[in-house]
Amino acid sequence: MLETEAKQNSPSKTQLGFWLYLMTDCVLFASLFATYVVLRGNTFGGPSGHDLFNLPFVFIETIALLTSSFTCGLAILALHRRMKTQVIVWLGVTFALGLVFLGMELSEFIKLALEGNSWQRSGFLSAFFTLVGTHGLHIASGLLWLVILTVQLVKKGFAVGLVRRLTLFSMFWHFLDVIWISIFTIVYLMGAM
Repeated sequence: MLETEAKQNSPSKTQLGFWLYLMTDCVLFASLFATYVVLRGNTFGGPSGHDLFNLPFVFIETIALLTSSFTCGLAILALHRRMKTQVIVWLGVTFALGLVFLGMELSEFIKLALEGNSWQRSGFLSAFFTLVGTHGLHIASGLLWLVILTVQLVKKGFAVGLVRRLTLFSMFWHFLDVIWISIFTIVYLMGAM
């Protein structure tokens, strides 16, 4: 009786713990956004966002990430229907789009650094690289998590707990999209004006 009750309470505790983690990530990103907003005008005589940001490039990057969120949602729908092949396909598409996003972000960082606009040049660039780089680190972690979950799904099928872990991953991935929309708006759109 106690084991059954513990199993019923376990998912809700896990979900609560994950929501708490997401809220601490909200605090982290709120701090980084606040720092960026304070330092965005601190260019130390160097270029500003208006001079550096390539909006069409960042827009394509944004579309890749938002589309990956959509395909992640399709994977979760297939998961609830227990359609293993579809789940794997949609998770693969999600991974590919996330990888495209991360590759584009890294290429932007490399281009800026090669042009002499690294995080060391000004307070603005330091805040930019920290905020966008932290998001990129979360994306990289999410991609690793996605690979592990997909391997588990391929090897073990719909094992106990896998549905919950995939659902939590989906929450994390959608959370990263919300953060990116904020970055796109506050950093790139407002910075390009």
